[in-house]
Amino acid sequence: MFKKILIANRGEIALRVIRTCKEMGIKTVAVYSTADKDSLHVKFADEAVCIGRPPSSESYLNMPSIMAAVEITNADAIHPGYGFLAENSKFAQICIDHGIKFIGPTPEMINSMGDKITAKETMIKAGVPVVPGVDGLLKDVDHAKRSAAEVGYPVILKATAGGGGKGMRVVWEEKDIQKAFENAKIEAAASFKNDGIYMEKFVEEPRHIEIQIAGDQFGNVCHLSERDCSIQRRHQKLVEESPSPFMTPELRERMGEAAIKAASAINYESVGTVEFLVDKNRNFYFMEMNTRIQVEHCVTEEVINYDLIKEQIKIAAGDKISGRNYYPEMHAIECRINAEDPYNDFRPSPGRITVLHQPGGHGVRVDSHCYAGYVIPPYYDSMIGKLITMAQTRDEAIDTMSRALSEYVIEGIKTTIPFHLQLMQNEDFRKGNFTTKFLDDFKMS
Repeated sequence: MFKKILIANRGEIALRVIRTCKEMGIKTVAVYSTADKDSLHVKFADEAVCIGRPPSSESYLNMPSIMAAVEITNADAIHPGYGFLAENSKFAQICIDHGIKFIGPTPEMINSMGDKITAKETMIKAGVPVVPGVDGLLKDVDHAKRSAAEVGYPVILKATAGGGGKGMRVVWEEKDIQKAFENAKIEAAASFKNDGIYMEKFVEEPRHIEIQIAGDQFGNVCHLSERDCSIQRRHQKLVEESPSPFMTPELRERMGEAAIKAASAINYESVGTVEFLVDKNRNFYFMEMNTRIQVEHCVTEEVINYDLIKEQIKIAAGDKISGRNYYPEMHAIECRINAEDPYNDFRPSPGRITVLHQPGGHGVRVDSHCYAGYVIPPYYDSMIGKLITMAQTRDEAIDTMSRALSEYVIEGIKTTIPFHLQLMQNEDFRKGNFTTKFLDDFKMS
């Protein structure tokens, strides 16, 4: 087992990894930018190293600084968390070159799923259903027009190197295709330094359902059932739950099987997630694979009673997994509490938290790095924390969530708590009637 793990991340996830390492008797190293010097992950780690100025490019994305921190602290493994360098194959390779274990998949595995086109081709070969679309990248506007006529409107244009909803455009009619193609290209180039665009059929009334998987170094792969992440705005998830209210036992088996096929096709090692779009007739299509731990992993942890970070570290250390699949025994819901103003189109609201009271009681979990007096910096993701509630049934989990949200007091900044409180009372949400478009018509009162 590893003696010392450096966590190449910040905030809630860095603290989450530190907690598991402590339980496993592994020493931890926190890295931080000057903006994060007062963050809890810095206070709770065994050692902490400053790696640069606030902008991510000068700190959490600065590979030489992170590797220097590894060297001076003598860490023997790196946990990348999520975001930043978690899916950067170059960074995973640098770790290997320096004899440091990257707690995650190999560079080859990251690459095979990082590029959407390659991933899709791999899935077709593995027999995993994919969204109908055009092979390869779109060459120009004329190619886009011809392709859209072939696939049939509505279509969606996507950046091949994309994520977080950047470089995406839905096109309903031919007259809009030129503008959408040009704008998607510009946005993709600005966001990812790669302007490659591809096209797929746009799936109407879809749900976003993902399957958590784990694979070891010996070719064993299992799934740990699903999460429903359909409540999103601008392709960013706000609420996640497991099991999905839309799921049937038969669909879970089929999707679980497809996710295992997907992971096995690249001999996947570590924990990861295979994301699917599911239409109203319960047809599902591969969307992408995340080769890292996800923000919403806690939901799965609570319904199967397993520490996924511990599992990830054990797999990286060369442990074997049982290979059996896990199914939900409880119901869990997660609300992302962000420093954003839900009354103003979720505008970021960085600043100092003057008062903080976190909820507790039976069936409540809070994963957060914040405290009273902590300043949410403007440079990074606006997450304050994640509130997870668990119960025997979905209705009870929602009731516990409503109660926990009403106890959550954060003053000094705007937060998404009012939005979550209203969502929990929404009739359609309570009935499980929602798609990824749900928030398009949701009005704050």
